[in-house]
Amino acid sequence: MSILPNEEAFEDFKRQCLASENWLKKYDDSGRQVWIEVLPDKGINSPKVHKIKCRMSIEDVPAATMYDVIHDGQYRKEWDTNMMESYDIARLSDNADVGYYSWRCPKPIKNRDVVTLRSWQVKGDEYIVMNFSVKHPDFAVKNKFVRAVSILTGYYVKATGPNSCIFIYLSQADPKGSLPKWVVNKASQVLAPRVLNSVHQAGKNYPAWKKKNSPDMKAWLNPKQNKLSYMDPALLSIQKADSLENVDESSKLDGQDAEDSS
Repeated sequence: MSILPNEEAFEDFKRQCLASENWLKKYDDSGRQVWIEVLPDKGINSPKVHKIKCRMSIEDVPAATMYDVIHDGQYRKEWDTNMMESYDIARLSDNADVGYYSWRCPKPIKNRDVVTLRSWQVKGDEYIVMNFSVKHPDFAVKNKFVRAVSILTGYYVKATGPNSCIFIYLSQADPKGSLPKWVVNKASQVLAPRVLNSVHQAGKNYPAWKKKNSPDMKAWLNPKQNKLSYMDPALLSIQKADSLENVDESSKLDGQDAEDSS
């Protein structure tokens, strides 16, 4: 079987983005909500890392513009203050590639990086971009980073008008490194709304920026513009979290873990 997502995978991602059953709301303010998936099974089969979903109602940016913002790697350097390095490695098809991304974490936690297979789809007024971690033969774990794992991460954008849309971010990712529970909870309840604010602002600023930066270049919409070399998807394999070394960082953190009982 091909590692590339098929139509069923896109439909399943959309279903998860729009689902309400088994989701617990953790934040709701100013048109932004954050949920954590709560599965009925609390036993040994429960996932080790939570699935988080963030939803934002945008009234002043078209869906197509938000889709461009997600894709535009050059523009991301302008608004993603946590990003250290990001680049596309190779094309896998007209709507899929493999890429590298690294980001800063608050000290004393080590910085993270990830290698992911990203795929995208546009159907009418709906836009989907999703990714998951893969093993690439030429991109082994770096000593100065902890290799995180995206089990499934992505965006669903749907137009609600000519200049408005619903923007949903869904992610199940393992940061590795034996991070304590309070770190994960803080990320979902505090950091996620801030990220939504940054993405929304990026959407408002994008048209003006794009006019000055290769305005006709959008390879995600025009595959012929994509100059990346092709790579055989069969050379990639899914990156499993349990196959990576757990770097224990718990001794570097303070006692906030004990304060969190949620």
